[in-house]
Amino acid sequence: MTSPRPRAGSKGVPRAVREAEILALACRAFGEAGYVSVSMADVADAAGISKPLIYNYFGSKEGLFGACLRYAGDLIADDIDRTAEAGQVGLARALVTLEGVFELLEDRRWIWRLFFDATRPPSAELDATVSRYTARLTERGAEGIAEMLAAAGNADPLDADALAAVWASVFDTLVVWWLDHPEVSALEMTERSARLFATITLDSQTAQAVLNEAGLS
Repeated sequence: MTSPRPRAGSKGVPRAVREAEILALACRAFGEAGYVSVSMADVADAAGISKPLIYNYFGSKEGLFGACLRYAGDLIADDIDRTAEAGQVGLARALVTLEGVFELLEDRRWIWRLFFDATRPPSAELDATVSRYTARLTERGAEGIAEMLAAAGNADPLDADALAAVWASVFDTLVVWWLDHPEVSALEMTERSARLFATITLDSQTAQAVLNEAGLS
């Protein structure tokens, strides 16, 4: 947890501003230490407010964690939506998507870990929240795969489904690997991803053309 702040109270502070501050602190605490290791008192001390105020805003520790999931999920999903609408297709779209996620998480890597917290309590509501954002990201990935296959003249739906599953696994693996290597910057990880894709799928000349198209070199 971060060091306790002096009690700031809530007088004169709009509720939306105070909630955003609490969420930012709670997201980091849960993401770094895990649900079971963080108490409401920890979050209250970090925010410099009273514990009853957090209960007033979020109802319970589980309610606060659920709000953190929604906050983090919106950040990630909205960024992926933005890159999906940029117009790139195929490998260029994949690299731009990864680049956006790495840049988003660079100074707050704990956000991604919220969705894989093995210590969070069994809860139909929390499970539904995680599933909703996972489905949203999966749908965007499937769209990109379908566009890439269509450009190659492949309309086989099972090919699209299989390749979408491969992409989802590769995407998550690259992000998690990067999270475990804090010495690697977002830019370095984007460049590494491009090299890996080029090594596996493309000759160097074609890989450079893809990087140029994506604006990554």
